Amino acid sequence: MFHAEKMRVDDFPFAVDLANTMDWNMAECDFEFMLKLEPEGCFVLFEDDKRIGIATCVSYGKLGWFGNLAVREEDRRKGAGTFLVNYAVDYLRAIGVETIGLYAYQHLIGFYENVGFKTHDEFVVLSGKVVPIEIARIVSKAKTADIPALLQFVKRCRGQNLQKIMKPLLANESNVCYVVIDREEIAGFVVAKNYDEMTELGPLLCKPDREDVAMDLLRTILQKLGGTKVFACVPANQEILFETLRVAGLREEFRVTRMFLGPIPSENCTYLPESLERG
Repeated sequence: MFHAEKMRVDDFPFAVDLANTMDWNMAECDFEFMLKLEPEGCFVLFEDDKRIGIATCVSYGKLGWFGNLAVREEDRRKGAGTFLVNYAVDYLRAIGVETIGLYAYQHLIGFYENVGFKTHDEFVVLSGKVVPIEIARIVSKAKTADIPALLQFVKRCRGQNLQKIMKPLLANESNVCYVVIDREEIAGFVVAKNYDEMTELGPLLCKPDREDVAMDLLRTILQKLGGTKVFACVPANQEILFETLRVAGLREEFRVTRMFLGPIPSENCTYLPESLERG
């Protein structure tokens, strides 16, 4: 019989081992970070007393995001995945979330449709070692003093208060953030999250009518990351950003579909996601 419990620190080794059977390249620090963001929103699924699955989610006010979902291969096709998704949805609904988003691998679109999610748009996940790239102009590295203004910029563009995820990203000295200031106002920014063996781009955010800003940000951060293995996720309809990443040496790995349960949130921006796990 299935039951779910909140993830604890001593569940991390199981979570990492299970996640990496899916080639997600995760470490215990990833689950530690998720647990700090949403202490009540990370779950372990049990069948009787045996751990068989994990799921994570995070809330941003009325918006929630469903992230990692993994079930042991020998325990699939028993309803375990559906149980975990519904458990996470119930948790998010109970704390006031109205819309839940996720990025679905192509072979899982039908699974999520069966639990009520609807497809919205497609994203391309790319990776590769960055090669030298020309830049039009150097943009400025963000300073600690810029963080409050960056948080307000995110809220205006995305329509949600994403301080829960943005503040620790911007405050982490291992990460790098570049920002474009135009007429004394923020026009866009990009974050590169540095890990031991690779760097993940995102979020990148700028006003929808400032494609030039998005290009300057992307080219600058890629130029700074020359020789580094980089991962990025870009909306499939953002052809110029997609092509810039290709020129820089990144190649398409796979595609995901963004799906929503509930009203689709309005977005007044051009952006690259922070991550598949957190939106």
